[in-house]
Amino acid sequence: MAMNQTAQFGVFLFVLLLSVFVSAEPPKPPPTVFDILPEYGLPKGLLPDSVVSYTLADDGTFEVHLAKPCYVQFEYLVYYEKKITGKLSVGSISNLKGIQVQRLMFFWFNVDEIKVDLPPSHSIYFTVGIINKELDVSQFETVHSCRDKVTSCRESLRNVFELPAPIDDIPMLLTE
Repeated sequence: MAMNQTAQFGVFLFVLLLSVFVSAEPPKPPPTVFDILPEYGLPKGLLPDSVVSYTLADDGTFEVHLAKPCYVQFEYLVYYEKKITGKLSVGSISNLKGIQVQRLMFFWFNVDEIKVDLPPSHSIYFTVGIINKELDVSQFETVHSCRDKVTSCRESLRNVFELPAPIDDIPMLLTE
């Protein structure tokens, strides 16, 4: 009988210790896309804050899903589609689909590739068709918020030419 109680106590102690070791370290949450980009030498601010999910395959192909399409103002206005795809490798994103940049006020062009220098410098390079553009990487180091719409040219001009407050609202000085 004493042996039976000793065996039961041993099993109880084993289960208790096992539960302590298993529950001692909670599982780590998976990394965000903003954690992944710097691992590949890229700034985390290349994507807006509205990322809801992403997948990254072993060969580097990825798919990023945003809550909705949106705009972010960098040195140039950038449009992000709801789904962005491409191939991620150290220092670059190629076969990029879903990101466009506005040039010449009215024209939108697809961004095909993004590269950084290795070792890192202060520059980032964007390929838009046959054009390569070098920009300061600092504007992509923080994650930016999305805007739902782009301000139209007409709205911008209206703000520039807005009239000041009516004269009736300004107190008059009396002089003699």
